[in-house]
Amino acid sequence: MASKIKLLFFLLITVGAATLFFQFDIKDQVDEQFVAYVANPKEQNVCLYYKNEKGINFGSLKNIKTFLNKKNKSLLFAMNGGMYKKDKSPQGLFIEKSIQKTPIDTTSASGNFYLKPNGIFYITNDKKAFVCRTEDFLSNKNIQYATQSGPMLLIDGEIHKAFSKNSTNLNIRNGVGVLPNNDILFVMSKKEINFYEFADYFKNKGCKNALYLDGFVSRVYCPKEKWEQTDGNFGVIIGVAKK
Repeated sequence: MASKIKLLFFLLITVGAATLFFQFDIKDQVDEQFVAYVANPKEQNVCLYYKNEKGINFGSLKNIKTFLNKKNKSLLFAMNGGMYKKDKSPQGLFIEKSIQKTPIDTTSASGNFYLKPNGIFYITNDKKAFVCRTEDFLSNKNIQYATQSGPMLLIDGEIHKAFSKNSTNLNIRNGVGVLPNNDILFVMSKKEINFYEFADYFKNKGCKNALYLDGFVSRVYCPKEKWEQTDGNFGVIIGVAKK
């Protein structure tokens, strides 16, 4: 009888360990599909860039890095920060250092940007980060940076109703979400995925609201994750630097 109990205990431990390993293995595989960076806006400088001091578009992540290096600042992370028009001007709302550079876009049209609800990522002067639906956004002098894009990936913890698990609309995608502790989660997929998969990643990380920024043109500079893309020709660029 004692031998049977020992065997049963051994089997339970073995099965439990295998299950635990399987769960971690799946999690690791999922995480390896994305480049992710968590920024603390109170302890790091999280800024949105568009044009340099001469009024010329920064364009690439490399130019942001060079710009900050000249100011003796170290770039920790950068990615394209929203869609842009043919002239590389921001599509929709863009606020930089509390100054509105382009107005909010509430029109209806085709394309990802206009897949309602779309949304706005913004940071206040007291270093609080938010992602909200465009229709919920209230402009005020306390907003330091803001960029509009679309569609929303998560709305109040729920995946956008237009997304399907089995969608064959696959692309490289990058986006932003806000974690419960006010940290900002920046993510880019390393492979082509659909909107549902991308939104689900943010949801599993604990975000309540998350916003899609752009697709196949997306680039990320993230030395921490050994991912250093410095090219591109963008409108708005998000940069995180040491204080």
